[in-house]
Amino acid sequence: MSLIISKDLRKTYINGEIKLEALKGLNFEIKAATFVSFIGPSGSGKTTLLNLIGCLDSPTSGSLEVAGEDVTLFNKRKAAFFRGKNIGFIFQDFNLIPVLTVYENVEYPLLMVKKIPAVSRKKKVMDLLESVGMVEHKKKYPDQISGGQKQRVAVARALVTDPMLVLADEPTANLDHKTAYNVINIMREMKEKFGTTFIFSTHDEKVVQEVEIIYTLLDGEIADKKNV
Repeated sequence: MSLIISKDLRKTYINGEIKLEALKGLNFEIKAATFVSFIGPSGSGKTTLLNLIGCLDSPTSGSLEVAGEDVTLFNKRKAAFFRGKNIGFIFQDFNLIPVLTVYENVEYPLLMVKKIPAVSRKKKVMDLLESVGMVEHKKKYPDQISGGQKQRVAVARALVTDPMLVLADEPTANLDHKTAYNVINIMREMKEKFGTTFIFSTHDEKVVQEVEIIYTLLDGEIADKKNV
């Protein structure tokens, strides 16, 4: 079953008289419960594509189905609801909320998008913190933990709503070699345990070596697809 179907997906940015074609008619399908990576040089369209899949932006033309729904037809409100319910995000700069503890950062999406009783919410958060090895740091704030620990928290936060899809934009860019592998392994374990689909935008060979399908983007087009 295909979780994502892209047909002639295009995104053009216009700034005055300058027109930039970021994506030039992408056609691809991604099945559920897979590890997929989009690679390519800066400016090739990777982040733009993730923003479209994540309902953070709208294409200029074409269709993009996620879980059977054409997300290109969503208004801002519906896009936000769909995103909150179905999609998790992991960013290279972590995007943790500095005034919230580790526990509160992971809990935050549940408070925003799902009405869950406090007891159930606590169990969910604690189970995920245990999965990523951060229970003992639950009362600390982001500035009291390392980069690798912040990324572990970001992984837990991305998974707390049980999303069908997680989008990871350069998730290991700020991590040392050992920590990067640990984070990748955590995400793989989550894929196996929950059937979550992970889509990476990355330059990192450590990530590329772990995925099942690699798409290469060049100048807004798919130049190659490789099944690993």
